[in-house]
Amino acid sequence: MDSKEILEIFYSLEDTFIGEYVRSSIWLFPVIESFHLIGLGILGGSIVVMDLKLMKLIFRDIDKIYILEQTKKFFVLGLSLLFITGVPLFLSEAVKLYYSRAFWIKMTCLVIGVIFVYFVRNPLIIKKQGAIMIVVGFLSFSIWTIVAASGRWIGFS
Repeated sequence: MDSKEILEIFYSLEDTFIGEYVRSSIWLFPVIESFHLIGLGILGGSIVVMDLKLMKLIFRDIDKIYILEQTKKFFVLGLSLLFITGVPLFLSEAVKLYYSRAFWIKMTCLVIGVIFVYFVRNPLIIKKQGAIMIVVGFLSFSIWTIVAASGRWIGFS
């Protein structure tokens, strides 16, 4: 699929009922965006707590497994809220986002971040690996920082 076909898909997505409804409302986009940012805060909080623990910067006396169990549910809640609110936000300005480099960086790193958490970070925490966990925490923290920063940059592009 070439970029012209993808652009046509983005035009079609923007022309959906939800896209037009959010775009035509004065208050709906900011309300949805507010909940999107709450989701980012919940997700980001769970990531920061676990990653700083892995980097041995906080909670040195608390077991990694306990922190993981406590943060898992907030990760899922935050990710769910981001998805539920992100779809209508995307549909309201899909064509603008098609041309936004920050959007593509955010989406790419979001996918990488979720895969990293579920298939690298969390399994390694359960296996109780040693010093490598500092690197894993730093990598995870870095990926999610890029997601947040590029998401914020979308508003400026």
